[in-house]
Amino acid sequence: MPGKVRSHISQNEALLFEMSSPGKRGYQLPELDVPAVDPVEALGAENTRAEITDFPEVSEVEVIRHFTRLSTWNYGIDLGLFPLGSCTMKYNPRVNEQVARIEGLAWAHPYQPESLSQGAMEIIARLEAALAEITGMDAVTLEPAAGAHGELTGVLLIRALLESRGNPRKKIIIPDSAHGTNPATAAMAGYQVANLKSTAEGLVDVEALAAMVDEEVAGLMVTNPNTLGVFEQEIRKICEILHAKGALVYMDGANMNALVGISRPGDFGIDVMHLNLHKTFSTPHGGGGPGAGAVAVKKHLEPFLPYPRLKRHGESWSWDYDRPLSIGKVRAFYGNFGVLVRALAYILAHGGPGLRKATLDALLNANYVRKGLEDYYDLPYPGPTMHECVFSDARQAKRGVRTMDIAKRLIDYGFHPYTVAFPLIVPGALMIEPTETESKAELDAFIEAMRAIAREVETDPELVRTAPHETRISRVDEVSAARRPVVRWKRASAASKAAD
Repeated sequence: MPGKVRSHISQNEALLFEMSSPGKRGYQLPELDVPAVDPVEALGAENTRAEITDFPEVSEVEVIRHFTRLSTWNYGIDLGLFPLGSCTMKYNPRVNEQVARIEGLAWAHPYQPESLSQGAMEIIARLEAALAEITGMDAVTLEPAAGAHGELTGVLLIRALLESRGNPRKKIIIPDSAHGTNPATAAMAGYQVANLKSTAEGLVDVEALAAMVDEEVAGLMVTNPNTLGVFEQEIRKICEILHAKGALVYMDGANMNALVGISRPGDFGIDVMHLNLHKTFSTPHGGGGPGAGAVAVKKHLEPFLPYPRLKRHGESWSWDYDRPLSIGKVRAFYGNFGVLVRALAYILAHGGPGLRKATLDALLNANYVRKGLEDYYDLPYPGPTMHECVFSDARQAKRGVRTMDIAKRLIDYGFHPYTVAFPLIVPGALMIEPTETESKAELDAFIEAMRAIAREVETDPELVRTAPHETRISRVDEVSAARRPVVRWKRASAASKAAD
């Protein structure tokens, strides 16, 4: 049979630049119904150009097929499990999207007058009240745009309060089981970082903490449950130790998906915390956004919250900028509004009992995965876990297979990889968080895939070390890609094309 037969139904995709041919167009404009204007005369020669250098010239059908084919290569939460530990990549209910796309909300302009923004302001007020109730705190700001942004806001609030007392202090204590952004946040806020090592059980060493806290310590940044998925059982005592020395306790709420409806941080002594609304309260996220890092505080920190604050006047809302102790604005306008709408829709759809049930399902799923894999992978902290579990590659490393190799092989089995090499407290970590939205059938398929890979390591380790094998592009040289990235495409010359 003449011609070349394709071996794959979805061929490798060329760049749009490579498809380009001079003169191709993907559009057809009608004739002008007004007098033509010379762009040079209207804008000046310095502001115009005859063409965009190397701009791809392609047809409509080429554009449509190119991006449609690329879309079929994506792995998303609508296709299957995202076991990324610490990320809470849960399925996002479509009702959230429908609500966020209501015309009056989706097209609300940030500069429209308060009289036309009452609905949006009501949503903000209701969400703040709901989050305050869920966390056991007294006030909430929705301005911060992401988790780390919320962290910075929270530590700046601590600094502002301590400055108002006459001394901002010098140090922030951070356990080694905290989230990785915490040390950077403390440093950005002007504090020195004091590291606190965990116990053999993966918990805060209370005795060591007590010895560290003095009048130079501004506060403690604790993640609870921590990055090992373990709940800090002595959290009340931890808070008491800090408070006795005039310091405050900041809680990283990125793992709040394990606590909602079960435990409230405000009840066990936390002064300030952030919430990842795009994680716990369900907004599609990844790739840098969108997000929302709401910050909840106790009463003594409320005067320092970013301005403006909502203020009620009879039946209407207004923005209050008269906040003399405020740390100022931390975000343009009032946060990522679409994320706030989705979060409130999620909370109202579940109600109190539903939120608690979702949390219990998340805990059940994580422990089910842990029990299903503990005979195949090393479990450095074998105690009960909360919403996620952390294994290590210690067993597989004996045969030259590391956590990255296992993650790459998992792609061949049709799953997105888990979180690799984090937390740093566990060498060769495999961090898995299934969330509450996964069925038993999906979890069983994932567990069997991980078991199969463990068996492959014993019989054919090279198969795992060289994975993935079923993808369009085999394993890339990640070190070279990181150190010498190619970020600009250059059009090949006619001579080089002829040589090819």
